[in-house]
Amino acid sequence: MAKLIQFDLVSPEKSLVSVKANEINIPGSEGDFSAMSDHAPIITTLRPGFINIFTADKEEQYFVTGGFAEVSAETTSVLAEKAFTKDDLSRTVADKLIVDAKLKHEEIGSDATAKYCSDLEVALSDI
Repeated sequence: MAKLIQFDLVSPEKSLVSVKANEINIPGSEGDFSAMSDHAPIITTLRPGFINIFTADKEEQYFVTGGFAEVSAETTSVLAEKAFTKDDLSRTVADKLIVDAKLKHEEIGSDATAKYCSDLEVALSDI
């Protein structure tokens, strides 16, 4: 039997999921990666995108707008700026996230906010 990894996803508003998983796909700031049991320890920032959680009997998806992931051999924890279940992420919610990001970019005008807007639009293009 494959070893499982504990996965926890929290946002400032609530804890969204705490589960034993086979694999977790995470949208890292330097690219997507998978966390599994016995993974080397890392801490990374996240870009907007979907986290896919694979358990023995199902796959779950959550959308994060950014945040941090900490991975160790036994656990993976994600602290998201904002997080949504796939069912809660409507086109209306996606459009509001994009508008808010663009307003922030207009206010700040940095390369980082421009990249964030672009990453957010790409991640939400199929909603």
